Amino acid sequence: MSVWQKTILWLGLGPDEAYGDYEDQPIMRGPLVSPEFEEARNAGGGDGKVYDLRARSGLVDPKRSSSEGSSGTVRPLRAASTAMPLIVSPGSFEDAKEVADRFLSRQPVAIYVNGVEHDTARRIIDFASGLCYGNGAQLERLNPQVYLLTPTGVEVPVEEKLRIRNEGLSDHH
Repeated sequence: MSVWQKTILWLGLGPDEAYGDYEDQPIMRGPLVSPEFEEARNAGGGDGKVYDLRARSGLVDPKRSSSEGSSGTVRPLRAASTAMPLIVSPGSFEDAKEVADRFLSRQPVAIYVNGVEHDTARRIIDFASGLCYGNGAQLERLNPQVYLLTPTGVEVPVEEKLRIRNEGLSDHH
């Protein structure tokens, strides 16, 4: 049998008849053991110490001091602050600068695009979307004419979102 035929059989790509000698029952084996894992487990000995195997594996430079990298310290995240959004009804694309300035000062902004030309409204919403994406923030469509930009770490109360959404539905600039 050639090397190619053996390889094809080994990969399981051969004809069904070639596998007639094999049982349908799977072969039961013990747990797989990595030599590095076994060595680390034996070295650790359950003494409560933490061993950094990343240095041995080449993932971390062992000469690098621990103060240069991540300290491994867990720090609590700041609780989200609650803020009322500024409501903006832009007349032109130039009004997007005010939206960005307020948003970057960590104030949520609700954009009402009622009465704005379709192409201008699209540009403003595209701009707002990029602004949110670039800052890891959230852009939320409250209704077809109202969009809410919420900076990271800031929350807008649900009642306020509902009020803004409903005003946007009844607003006919």
